[in-house]
Amino acid sequence: MKWAIAVGCSTIFLLIGFVGLRQNITGYAASDDSSWQVLQQEQQGMVVIMRHAEAPGTGDPPDFQLSDCSTQRNLSAAGRSQAIRIGQAFRQRNIQIARVLSSQWCRCLDTARLLNLTPVEPFALLNSFFQNQRIERQQTRALQQFIFDQWKTQGVIILVTHQVNITALTNIFPQSGEMVVLQVLPNNQTRVVGQIRI
Repeated sequence: MKWAIAVGCSTIFLLIGFVGLRQNITGYAASDDSSWQVLQQEQQGMVVIMRHAEAPGTGDPPDFQLSDCSTQRNLSAAGRSQAIRIGQAFRQRNIQIARVLSSQWCRCLDTARLLNLTPVEPFALLNSFFQNQRIERQQTRALQQFIFDQWKTQGVIILVTHQVNITALTNIFPQSGEMVVLQVLPNNQTRVVGQIRI
């Protein structure tokens, strides 16, 4: 199956089968200011994929429960403050938000809610597969198609998820709270606008 990623004014076509948008993308990274400016232009099909804010550690305990935050790796005080600052940055720039969707993990839901932008929608396709790599391809492909389907959406869609999910889609390894800005184009194309760190 052939998909395309438009980088700047050129388009890279890649044969990816079921592995999503994984590709070593170079030369795409706009400055934070440039990425914010694109988001302020109220273009259609703008998607921000965000890694949850700072949560010390890696993965989760082997016996964690999705319904019990006390069994999971959670945001630190610094992470909670970081999420609040990110939300403030969107509001200060008057960026129109269409939806905020989040992984069902507590650190993602907390990040999304602390943004305080719009009601948060739990979305299973954003859930981590760090401890279940067998579902990576199927889940990434489904999430990819969801993103492609947003090309006519007015307002920014924010997806709060995990490092492994973002890397599977873009081959970008984001830091905690880092955002990858995409513009979805017709015919299953996605332009990587840049990354934002706060």
